[in-house]
Amino acid sequence: MENKFSLDKSKKVFPIILMVIGIGVMAAQLITRLNIVALVGLIYCCVMSAVIFLSLIIKKKVYAPMIYGYAFAFIGLFLFHVIWGADAGFGAFSTGYTGWSTVDNPLFAGEGSVFTRILGNLLLGLPAIASLLAIFFVAKKVGMKTKAKGTVSAVLSVLLMASSVLAVLTGNMRTKPVTERLWDGHDDYLDGVDENTEGKPNVLFILMDDMGYGDTSLNGSIYDTPNMDSIGENGLNFENFYSSYSVCSPARFAALTGRYPYRGYADNVIYPTISTFSPFAQTRVFNSYEMGNNVDGMLGDEITIAEVFQQAGYATGAFGKWHLGDYGEYLPTNQGFDYFYGSHHVNDMAPFYHVSEENGEYTIVHGVEEMKDENGNKDQSKLTEWIHEEITTWITDTVTNSDEPFFAYYASPWPHGPVFAGDDYDGVSGMGTYVDCITEFDTYLGQLFTTLEDLGVLEDTIIIFTSDNGPALEGSTADLRGAKYLPYEGGQKVPFMIRWDNNGGLFESGETRTNSATFVDFFPTLIELCGITNGGNENAMPEDRTIDGVSFVPVIEKDTPVHTQEHPILHMKREDIKAIQYTVPSQTVKDMYPDYDYEILDSEYLTLKYFDKAPNDNSAFFDKSRKNWLHILTDDYQENYNRTTVYPEISDKMNAELKAIQKDFGANRRGIIE
Repeated sequence: MENKFSLDKSKKVFPIILMVIGIGVMAAQLITRLNIVALVGLIYCCVMSAVIFLSLIIKKKVYAPMIYGYAFAFIGLFLFHVIWGADAGFGAFSTGYTGWSTVDNPLFAGEGSVFTRILGNLLLGLPAIASLLAIFFVAKKVGMKTKAKGTVSAVLSVLLMASSVLAVLTGNMRTKPVTERLWDGHDDYLDGVDENTEGKPNVLFILMDDMGYGDTSLNGSIYDTPNMDSIGENGLNFENFYSSYSVCSPARFAALTGRYPYRGYADNVIYPTISTFSPFAQTRVFNSYEMGNNVDGMLGDEITIAEVFQQAGYATGAFGKWHLGDYGEYLPTNQGFDYFYGSHHVNDMAPFYHVSEENGEYTIVHGVEEMKDENGNKDQSKLTEWIHEEITTWITDTVTNSDEPFFAYYASPWPHGPVFAGDDYDGVSGMGTYVDCITEFDTYLGQLFTTLEDLGVLEDTIIIFTSDNGPALEGSTADLRGAKYLPYEGGQKVPFMIRWDNNGGLFESGETRTNSATFVDFFPTLIELCGITNGGNENAMPEDRTIDGVSFVPVIEKDTPVHTQEHPILHMKREDIKAIQYTVPSQTVKDMYPDYDYEILDSEYLTLKYFDKAPNDNSAFFDKSRKNWLHILTDDYQENYNRTTVYPEISDKMNAELKAIQKDFGANRRGIIE
């Protein structure tokens, strides 16, 4: 009986294997520095706690190598977060309740050191550490009665399992990114931007969320969007404008940086790093896998269009949905915006709240509890009203109290699901909450335009309207194939309108443009439209990194193609290029196939889109994919027919181009120019 419920130091193979795995996990954490490996370490600890529990229940003993294996892995976790932590280590415990302020809680916000990280991670790991040590000493103690030892050991092993799971749910996995940083080029470029705002236009950049190509009446919707339409009716409407990704966060990265999101590890949805105690607390599980290399948002060394405008002397403000990170270098006011109001996260994530932010410090002004109804259910019906009030106040104050032009980034959270509409708009359309929500936004947009007119700045403001990607569960693609998260037209072709009354003869109002442009083009286009110079040079781009976009001013001015073979549009999903697209003179195709007499070849230009491999958008045939497909979008914008059998040489050529770009991306992910 004396051997029962004891610490077994025998050299049995299985416990030793488990210990070796623990040592390997610790070494991998410290060598790779990757959060995904730390997550493996946490899971290992959970598994080992269960093994220790079973060993105590079944074998009536705990094997010392199991204890040591757990300890090695946990020490690896501790050292990893202490040495390479990105903040003080308390982020897991901050919440979305009204009153939270990073100014009042600096340790939660990241103003820490190695000493605060030691303290923070000790506190986070204390339950597991205490349980493990207690099991070790109780099992080792000889004088305790067998029954008491067994009971205490069993209870402690349950506590170890609970504290191990707790470590997964609360463990702070904010750590420094593991990638080559581009701070020197970032600073050099921005330092060279000339501060000169005389005669410069304001910019109002309106970005919808999951709004389909056919969700404006100008593009054929069955309901009215008069104020959205007024942008195109008094400016230009683009028939073929594309997001640079078919899901939220990556598209926003592309719009603000001029670079494909793969360049910044931002090629999927970014999850909150602040969470309550919930299973699979999102960033600690998902960001590590989705983003890679410990990146938690848009890296601070990316050069954003907001930073360029800020350096040029503009007042810069962002309103609505950010969705590019929620702490440190990822915050909007650390990315070129003087002021931010809205949510760092997307409205279907937890926690969701609205903040007011300046200089990288924020206060929650509308918290989690405020966005619930009397029954405790989610209620986001006030979002449009709140955001409208903030952007209206900010623009009014900026115009009234300063001579600076403004750059306002108005990123609505709508109509991303779950959709809500204000009390005065709920049910007004007769078409459901989705359309009610858009109708409300459109009404408030009209009020904002009236404010600009009353302030006397409407004619001198470039107004851009678009959406980050196609619709998800609801919304119209206007008969395009696919939807959100797919590389087809319905996923990436989005509404786009631009208005600028005092455009100096650049274009006539009410016209349509047929040639293509995409989100990565915003960076060079806005710099050119606003005449921002760098060291006296017009249209100067950063010299240390690839800017994937190209100015689409030629499309605005004369509908001249810019996305030719030299500058293709890429349709990407994570690290893979699913399709490549560009416009060629039809004569090029005629010369290649002189015996063909298709009517489409009489067009001046042809827009070609080639799929290497794309998933089937028909869920009934999910096991089928489209491989080696060529579309001519000029006459087949619905992507119905594969032209590879007709134009095999073109398919081969585009396939080779796609592969070459893919190879270059893999070899030089961040697009560094030596």
